Amino acid sequence: MELRFSKLQGTGNDFVIIDNRNKEFKKFIGNLPIKRAVQKICQRKTGVGADGLILIENSEIADFKWQFFNSDGSTAEMCGNGARCAARFAFQKGIAPQKMKFETLAGIIEAEVNVSTVKVKLTKPYDLKLNLNVEGVSGHFINTGVPHFVVFVDRIEDVNVREVGRKIRFSELFQPSGTNVNFVEAQLDKIFVRTYERGVENETLACGTGSVASALISGKVFKMNSPIEVVTKSGERLKVYFDENMNDVFLEGATIWVYDGFLKREVLNE
Repeated sequence: MELRFSKLQGTGNDFVIIDNRNKEFKKFIGNLPIKRAVQKICQRKTGVGADGLILIENSEIADFKWQFFNSDGSTAEMCGNGARCAARFAFQKGIAPQKMKFETLAGIIEAEVNVSTVKVKLTKPYDLKLNLNVEGVSGHFINTGVPHFVVFVDRIEDVNVREVGRKIRFSELFQPSGTNVNFVEAQLDKIFVRTYERGVENETLACGTGSVASALISGKVFKMNSPIEVVTKSGERLKVYFDENMNDVFLEGATIWVYDGFLKREVLNE
């Protein structure tokens, strides 16, 4: 049995995307638990390799809904770069119009596709907490659809993202769900961001909701104005737009359609 998929990436965040409106994914994986199937497909070298897997499904209240899985098989409420890739996929596959809305666990997300550039409007951020001390590290917290802890540093290149990020991610303060952790070097007209992603359990080349969290906190702490340019670990750039009350928050950047392919059933063999 084969299953058609596409691989897209946004600023180095890569995703396997599957049109699951006819529930082909469940037929493909059979009795294998979804979590295990996602792990095998997202595993680099032995699978397709990706930071996450997205299932596009039918919705009664929007153009479509998604199921989003991190590479470890866990679900996430939201993913900014995943949302941008999913929107482009849905538009180019004729599933949704150029301006669309889709369901996520974080709420309804709006998106607009302009060739390969996609701009998404996120749900209103909440739970802003400035000046926290977590595991001996000073930082700030905000939920931009998923939880993020933001730490400002003098030199982004000097940070041990995996070691320090993992320590904060599993801190008792953020249990049971944990948090993503962003390290930010702020300059006059832009910020540089490196992120430890919960669910991937490592540093990724970019994180959309993390870029948004970092920009919003930079706006609060350093009075930086919208839009803020974010330079990701991959070297690619995103723009974050926001108003004073964080009611209208947008993430914009390029996407790349890497390839289309067919998954073979044997990739799931134990």
